[in-house]
Amino acid sequence: MSNKKTKKIIISTLIAATSLGLAYLPIPGINQTLYVVSGSELTEPLNQIETRFEQENPNIKLELKFQGSQDIVNKYIDDKNDFKPTILIPASAEFLDEIKQRWQNQNDPFYEKPESIAKTFLVGIAWPERGKILFPDGQFAWNKLEKAMIAGNWQKIGGQNNWGSFDFLITDPTRSNSGQTTLFLWVQSLGKPLNDPQIQELFRTIKNSVYLPPRSTDILLQEFITRGSNDVDVATVYESIALYRWQQSQINQGKPYQIYYLSPTIETVATAAIVRRDVGGKEAKAAQKFIEFLREPEQQKIFIKYGFRPVINGIDLQTVPNSPWTQNIPGSELNPPVNTVQVPNSQTIGEIQRLWNRAN
Repeated sequence: MSNKKTKKIIISTLIAATSLGLAYLPIPGINQTLYVVSGSELTEPLNQIETRFEQENPNIKLELKFQGSQDIVNKYIDDKNDFKPTILIPASAEFLDEIKQRWQNQNDPFYEKPESIAKTFLVGIAWPERGKILFPDGQFAWNKLEKAMIAGNWQKIGGQNNWGSFDFLITDPTRSNSGQTTLFLWVQSLGKPLNDPQIQELFRTIKNSVYLPPRSTDILLQEFITRGSNDVDVATVYESIALYRWQQSQINQGKPYQIYYLSPTIETVATAAIVRRDVGGKEAKAAQKFIEFLREPEQQKIFIKYGFRPVINGIDLQTVPNSPWTQNIPGSELNPPVNTVQVPNSQTIGEIQRLWNRAN
């Protein structure tokens, strides 16, 4: 065989081998990086789901960012992030509606119709001995909470003298959904309009009682657990995070907190949307793949493990491995006897924020 012919064979073999290799390797320029901005309550499940999704989709990389839901809206509208978001997942669809209303461009700010991802309720939590004094019938009551704030210390409402001051905690309603929802439900319990003097006085009472409200619900609950009953007695959080972190309270404080279901309450449905600004068609297609992945049964079971309720049918909460609904968490119920009310619109939330900022 001539040297010329041998050289041709070698070159042909190298070309074939290279082509075969390219078929199995990610091609530069095809890889997609998705920036997913979510409410902090989804931190743990999304971190776990991220690993699984990237293993199944090696050409798609996720960058997870966590913010309070109101921060998600404000930072996106004002373009204040140091990255370009691809997917927004605030605590409820109403935050996405707010983006639409505030959007200056005539086009829809989102590629597709937003999709629900996971859901939960707002609940109250209290250290057991404090809860028995404040809610002796086992039912959460806003009026009793207000009376305790006005009294200022436990001795005046039947508690022990060494318990000290009465301390309540909510998230910052200018930054977080759970703080906004707390104030909305509290106002609803009084049956008065937001401009009523009694509501304005209520906001002053709450604001004077809540010192440095955290920016997100997960941070709030970790503070509640770390500080213990000497510093904070009652708080409002999501059922999901209360179920997930109850063992941490058992370890840190030697006792778990008690969960109280509010009735009426608000069902909070975390909702995902793909944004248009700075997001191309191929990136949007990869983002849609991730959202569909989140709604699959196996990922919904991960959300359940972290205390969320699924948004698809056919999953038994009690049969999911490590389900919190099988752990006898104080006060938790599989089907709590609660009524739900409609999530407040952006106009109502805006007025709640203004009242909060003016209260002193």
